[in-house]
Amino acid sequence: MGASLLECLSNPANREDDRTAVEDLATGRRVTYGELRALSDRLRDRLAHLGVGRGDRIGFCLEKSVDSIASIFGIMKCGAAYVPTDATAPMSRSATIFEDCRVSALIVDSARSEKLAAELAKLGHEPPLLALEPTDEGLPLEQCLAALDADDPAPAAETVDCVADDLAYILYTSGSTGKPKGVILTHENGKSYVDWCTEVFEPTPEDRFSSHAPLHFDLSILDVYVPLQSGGTLVLISEALGKDPIRLAPLIAEHRLTCWYSTPSILGLLAQYGKLDQLDLSALRIINFAGEVFPVKHLRALHELLPEPRYFNLYGPTETNVCTFFEIPSEIPPDRTEPFPIGEVCSHCECIVIDENGERVAPGDEGELCVAGAPVTQGYWNLPERTAAAFYRDPDGRSWYRTGDLVIEDETGDYIFQGRRDRMIKKRGYRIELGEIEACLYQQPDIEEAAVVATTDEGNVQVTAFLTLVGDQKPGIIALKSFCSERIPAYMIPDRFVIRDRLPRTSTDKVDYQSLVTSLASA
Repeated sequence: MGASLLECLSNPANREDDRTAVEDLATGRRVTYGELRALSDRLRDRLAHLGVGRGDRIGFCLEKSVDSIASIFGIMKCGAAYVPTDATAPMSRSATIFEDCRVSALIVDSARSEKLAAELAKLGHEPPLLALEPTDEGLPLEQCLAALDADDPAPAAETVDCVADDLAYILYTSGSTGKPKGVILTHENGKSYVDWCTEVFEPTPEDRFSSHAPLHFDLSILDVYVPLQSGGTLVLISEALGKDPIRLAPLIAEHRLTCWYSTPSILGLLAQYGKLDQLDLSALRIINFAGEVFPVKHLRALHELLPEPRYFNLYGPTETNVCTFFEIPSEIPPDRTEPFPIGEVCSHCECIVIDENGERVAPGDEGELCVAGAPVTQGYWNLPERTAAAFYRDPDGRSWYRTGDLVIEDETGDYIFQGRRDRMIKKRGYRIELGEIEACLYQQPDIEEAAVVATTDEGNVQVTAFLTLVGDQKPGIIALKSFCSERIPAYMIPDRFVIRDRLPRTSTDKVDYQSLVTSLASA
């Protein structure tokens, strides 16, 4: 197995330059492998001309597109790591991320460039910025590079020979302090996972993989690299289209997608509203889901509509990529109500289960799942204490990443998910620290106290913010949602806001979160 993600674009399986590498459903634009290699080479040359080299970080804030895929490879060809952010989130959040890891350059849509530059200037960090203007030809990156070359030609640069320990990408996730934290992942971390996917899913040059997840979300690693390594086609699905099952389902059929990967919530919507029984979806051979629990009744409904594909439940936090998996049986018993297991350990990593004292538990006993091996992160960017706390060191001195997830190992060796140890949740596949939402709410001048809790009803996660106010001023729900939308991504905005005279307290004078959850259940 190779150790560099760049090998995914130079694999013998995709050496036919005229094969379609990437297809963008939103714009209709397609690029061949030869065109993708050439465009990423041109970006490599420009970045190298700017002084970018091994170990640097390059940020990009782009809608998912051919250009964003080319940017990933162009950045890595310089030996640098890419840092993607949510293009729909407030630019202040992206600026915080880019300043935190001190990016050496930025690639951004022109519509966001001015606001992002202003936010970065406030933080005292003003890296070179490549702004991509929309064009009638649909070639923003190509035309941006052509314009730059006209004024200051970038000489051809050599592609850096990335090695296993080189940083490949940083994915920022929600942080409990209100500040996102960057998960650092090397070429070995990513490539070992891609190779495992290739081993299990056996992709071919005829496969057409969906790219449903945004590029700042860890599901995108499978989406981007697995089809390209195999010489297949990566089919980009925009965020707007990806949330609309009525339009999405016919496109899956029309474009003959063979491998699908998304959160269960999207698949549930497709089953409910996509009229799948009226479409020819015979090309689909694999349906992967991850990021949250798939309620059995919704999975069963989907399986009844689409019985032919193989279904896989993939599990793993951003810090480990996928570390366990479970193939759903060809028949789901009508009386089954419990979610399926997260499954067995993937071949490229190892797992153990420990109790609160760090002792390994026996099969059948509940404990925290810990992971070691090639796909596991080295830690968090510039957070040594947080990194140290995230790992368990066993008596032999080996480090294991502590997932914070409670599991039970059953008699077959499969792990069954039991819940979270801390206050981090997953909603629609996104990992959210409830503390970050509280930190946002505390910035609202009319709020005195904020306590955020999450509850689950038939697999649907609901986030509720309990608030006490300063004086008699009572902000409306629309005003509160608007305030949050300027500071945190849309998926983190609470579903409900409840105003209280005071928040319940424990005997140690801490907010009694359990009491708040109970109050919702009895309401």
